[in-house]
Amino acid sequence: MNILLDDVPFNESLYPFGAVKSMVHIRIGILTIFEKWQSVFPGKVFISSEMPVNTDITFYNKIPANLIPSENFLKTLYEEKNSFPSIKDCKMLEYPWQIFEYNAWAIQQDFELITKGRKSADISSTNQLIHSENIFVEEGASISYSVLNATDGPIHIGKNAEIFEGCFIRGPFSLGEGGRLKMGAKIYGGTTIGPYCMATGEIKNAILMSYSNKAHDGYLGDSVIGSWCNLGAGTSNSNLKNTGGIVKMWSKEKKDLVPAGYKCGLLMGDYSRCAINTSFNTGTVVGVSCNVFGNVFSSKFIDDFTWGNENYIFEKAISDINNWKKMKGLEITKHEIESLKKIYQTKHKQ
Repeated sequence: MNILLDDVPFNESLYPFGAVKSMVHIRIGILTIFEKWQSVFPGKVFISSEMPVNTDITFYNKIPANLIPSENFLKTLYEEKNSFPSIKDCKMLEYPWQIFEYNAWAIQQDFELITKGRKSADISSTNQLIHSENIFVEEGASISYSVLNATDGPIHIGKNAEIFEGCFIRGPFSLGEGGRLKMGAKIYGGTTIGPYCMATGEIKNAILMSYSNKAHDGYLGDSVIGSWCNLGAGTSNSNLKNTGGIVKMWSKEKKDLVPAGYKCGLLMGDYSRCAINTSFNTGTVVGVSCNVFGNVFSSKFIDDFTWGNENYIFEKAISDINNWKKMKGLEITKHEIESLKKIYQTKHKQ
């Protein structure tokens, strides 16, 4: 059974995510949207925006890519190939802030999907575990002298991840492959620290997609941070208005502020960074490849390729991104440069 995920209608509506690469690579829960499908239908999942015009592949169905499948939905679809299951226990991702709103649910679904029938690696006796039956540790992971509380949801620790001494973690929580939690981290439920990310400080109901850093103290709550981002030491965001009113966030699709609920923090696109002690206002959207510094507290929207209060020169932005990638043993690819150039050119045509 071949699955075609139709991402084209949703890439812009989920800005700043889905800008550099397809929105199916958004991480929500433990896995990305694409990885959820791929885990059940390996090698049989295709993406509309990446398909050639003429193809002889036959697809079972064209599925909206913003459908976040539940574990039960995927299981039923696999077992009953001739019928499309009900989506009543799935989620539909229509706005970018729903990524953190649905994250606790998604961690639970992914936990069931990837741990069923498997045995967790051993966990050091130096740790305090609460509801250890809801804690799963992949091979090569290291955890020492920390407290893991899975009362309110599961905890999944990825392959070769490391949790330093003195961390306090409440589920639902996911730490991706090669991820690091530095000493003294205080992690509340609904949080995902993606593959090869580094994090500490106070984090609640937030996602770091992959290869991003929040390596110092500061608060991150009800927020989504893209890939290859860096939050300077002491960076914090507000997630609640002092009036207790509805938070409005910038929608690129609607070119206007849109109501996003009572709690909403920071949405930061791929390859963006901020200086030490940066304070982000409630409901701030930071675009792709921004270097945020100076007086930005009152800014609700920071456009792509912004350097302080000026434009980020494209060649300089690419060079800086490559410097960050080299720190983790990688280099920017030609495909990444091409994607970023399209975003840059689109901004300067406006």
